[in-house]
Amino acid sequence: MDDDNKVIAEARESFGKGAARKIRAAGKIPAVVYGHGTEPQHVTLPAHQVGLLIRKANAVLDLQIGGKSQLALVKDVQKDPVHQIIEHLDLIVIKKGEKVQVEVPVHVEGETAAGTIADLDSHTLLLEVEATHIPESVVVSVEGLEEGSQIHAKDVELPKGASLISDGDALVVNVHTPQKVDLGEEAAEAAEGEAAEAPAEEAAAESAE
Repeated sequence: MDDDNKVIAEARESFGKGAARKIRAAGKIPAVVYGHGTEPQHVTLPAHQVGLLIRKANAVLDLQIGGKSQLALVKDVQKDPVHQIIEHLDLIVIKKGEKVQVEVPVHVEGETAAGTIADLDSHTLLLEVEATHIPESVVVSVEGLEEGSQIHAKDVELPKGASLISDGDALVVNVHTPQKVDLGEEAAEAAEGEAAEAPAEEAAAESAE
């Protein structure tokens, strides 16, 4: 594990919204660490450091709790919807060598055939991977693919040691030609429709008089 992931976790004694606000005001984040049959541990973590680490999907933190090292996978991040401030973290205890299931982002590379575009249907794939070797992304190449080409989950080359949990038939990428909309024709049709409505409205107005 990289030393950059080492995070000092302090035991949290006070709970509730007021306490959480005070913790965040002090530049820390309330978090709970659970799993492997252990009692949930309520801790506070340094907000700035953790904020940078969790930019990466499925971040693993090396928590220093009371002088002991504990690896934990970031399972859930609760953010303030308006200010995007991290309000709370759920962390799950992991052990070196064990397998975990995680959603890994799909990254598309390459250019499809001229005039076509690649639509990403599955933004993540559920994989089973080693807890301490979680890939940052799964790369899918669309280089030179023609109209009608499709890439399914089972076609994606997975990182070493990873196995697919998602449905193998799930559509990941669909290559197609974008539909061209002729705005000129639409505008002309709309204008004709309005012109046809105008005399009817005038006739209705005259009869009302």
